[in-house]
Amino acid sequence: MQRLLLPVVLALVFALAACGGGDDSQPQPAARSQAQDDVQQQQRSVEQQAQSAEQSETPGPLKIAFLGDLSGGLAEIGVEMREGFLLAIKHINAAGGVFGQPVEFLIGDTNTDPTIAVEEARRMIEIEGAHVIVGAHSSTNSLAVAESITGPAGIPQISPASSSPQLAVAADNDFLFRATLNDRVQGPALAQLVNEQGYSNVGLIYRDDAWGQGIADSFAEAFVETWGGQVVKVAVAPQQTSYLSEIQQSLQNQPEALVMLAYVPEGTIILRESIENGLYDRFVFGPTSRNPGLINAIGGQHLGNMHGTAPGTAPGTESALLWESAFIDEYERPYGFPYTKQAYDATIAFALAAEAAGSTDGAAIRDQLRRIGGAPGKVVLADIGSIRDGLQAARNGEDLDYEGAAQSLEWDENGDLARGFVGIWRFTVEGAIEDTGVIPYGE
Repeated sequence: MQRLLLPVVLALVFALAACGGGDDSQPQPAARSQAQDDVQQQQRSVEQQAQSAEQSETPGPLKIAFLGDLSGGLAEIGVEMREGFLLAIKHINAAGGVFGQPVEFLIGDTNTDPTIAVEEARRMIEIEGAHVIVGAHSSTNSLAVAESITGPAGIPQISPASSSPQLAVAADNDFLFRATLNDRVQGPALAQLVNEQGYSNVGLIYRDDAWGQGIADSFAEAFVETWGGQVVKVAVAPQQTSYLSEIQQSLQNQPEALVMLAYVPEGTIILRESIENGLYDRFVFGPTSRNPGLINAIGGQHLGNMHGTAPGTAPGTESALLWESAFIDEYERPYGFPYTKQAYDATIAFALAAEAAGSTDGAAIRDQLRRIGGAPGKVVLADIGSIRDGLQAARNGEDLDYEGAAQSLEWDENGDLARGFVGIWRFTVEGAIEDTGVIPYGE
């Protein structure tokens, strides 16, 4: 039996070998399929890595924050500044956005309080991820934010309204800019107006904060040294119920008129007490008084034909006219307050600078701001089509000259405007506000 089984086993072995035959040097079909899968997987991995690298080179959406006084003593102005800001956001996104993406925005309310301003700035940067800030409104708030938050964090900040000379020397690491003139310019313009009104001896009541101190000092210096005038300065604190004592202090040299540098809430009390007590009947106003609320509270019969200064804008430029038409289309009324155009311009400047930088990094955006605001360069106007062309030019590395709704933004080494305008205005007997001219600076 065993001798018979051996041939059978051998036959089975040879048969199996014949069934599995072939050249062992050739790859088997199953092995060839696995190799192809491995190559395809490697190709997919390389493609994914390349796509990921390409995506990482494109910054995420630019986040622009607005920080303004939406409640408190400057609320009327602050609310309209926000409208200017939002119009700019709309125009930027209609022009294609920044980095080909819509920009995002944040809103913060300071309530005219520097402590709140600092906390709002911290929230918008550290929690909400803001890359830049348009604001704050008051000089006191802008200084607090710049020195405590944006400067140390490396976040660019453009104030549309803060004019105190203190901003020029703030410890801000060169991250604080402004879209309105320094009061070292606005104070002398007010002194010129007072002289042109025929006054050589005035009382001066000013708000005791960074803004009031700065413009009061620059006014008094120019009025005395340039125009040979006399002035008695008296500081007032906000939120008092009466300012009669301070008004009486300003009368010691028997002045011909009162120059008032105050916000509307305290200004209304100062004017009413001055008039009702027969202490003053002639006034000259600083920029914060260019407000319908003041003439409505006191009346055109008392304030009619009395003049003031405020931040001015380039008169009758194509950019200004385009913007004014766009504002009416958006809000169904003309703009009414200083700094509305400046809030728009600051927002557009950030979009152009970020596009030029190709980055949301604060230092990179800061370093481009001075390249987009002054001649020579491709002119960009406050208009969607022109902004679209400007964003493309910025991507291409071209220098830009943004001729804004208010004026060109040509910044010096301190973040101050090198050129601009101071506006002259007056109250009318009918209770309106009328712009009467501009005083150019740096032209």
